[in-house]
Amino acid sequence: MTATDRGPRTGEHHHGVEQARIPAQTFLMGDTLGDGKWADGEQPAHFVSLAAFDIDVTSVTNDDFARFVDATGYRTEAERFGYSAVFHLALAADDEDVLGQPPQTPWWLGVRGADWSHPGGPRSDLVGLGDHPVVHVSWNDASAYARWAGRALPTEAQWEAASRGGLEGARYPWGNDLADTDAPRWRVNIWQGTFPTVNTAEDGYATTAPVRSFQPNGYGLWQTVGNVWEWCSDVWAEETYAADAAAGLVHEPVGPPARNAAQDARVMRGGSYLCHDSYCNRYRNAARSSNTPDSSMGNAGFRTVARQGERRG
Repeated sequence: MTATDRGPRTGEHHHGVEQARIPAQTFLMGDTLGDGKWADGEQPAHFVSLAAFDIDVTSVTNDDFARFVDATGYRTEAERFGYSAVFHLALAADDEDVLGQPPQTPWWLGVRGADWSHPGGPRSDLVGLGDHPVVHVSWNDASAYARWAGRALPTEAQWEAASRGGLEGARYPWGNDLADTDAPRWRVNIWQGTFPTVNTAEDGYATTAPVRSFQPNGYGLWQTVGNVWEWCSDVWAEETYAADAAAGLVHEPVGPPARNAAQDARVMRGGSYLCHDSYCNRYRNAARSSNTPDSSMGNAGFRTVARQGERRG
């Protein structure tokens, strides 16, 4: 039986990403500024209490994920399905490898041969991208990595507390203003220009940036907003915050129970290099989105937390 047949080994600690300790706290979770879309369920803001926990200071990189694949023989869902979603300006494939184009989001292409090690399609590779976040990983793939590393995906509450960096109610990890009036102007990897046709890349990056770009937040975390979406452990529901607010102070929320674990959409946080305020302003601490657990795309990755029983202190 091969490593792929067995699936990733569990209980083994091969995770080398630097950690930040997030202190125990009660914080105000959700949109307090009226930025969010109603359907995203960012309101009502409500108080949540969390025990201290350890979290990766960066997204898991291509080099990190390669060590996992080398150790286990794991094949991502994009590799097994034979395709993944690539942004049209990042395409590195022949015409015959483009399998589809959703009419609602024509800037996305279904590309045969696109996967974590070929992020633009079969004519791309990871040369020079070792310290960039791994992409084209589904929630299932991210969970497999976390199990192998003896870790977990963060809950939505853990993710938001960590992203806020101790700044309660702030729009971004550094405060409420998107751009800095002093050089360098940009503090986040998002879209500049006219979406989806012209990206001026004023922030220095047209697609992913190295995980330690810009500046860390108050807890030492890099790029929780922009760059890539990050998977969380929670099942997605628009009404989650309303239910938690009605319950009063909630301790260690984990989201609604799964109805169908194989199909329930999962929470994604933080926005990506494709976010632009003309259609998506989700590069914020409070912003929420979701996708199905087997979906992969060129702007989504993850970071992990220590399992509860393995927290220090």
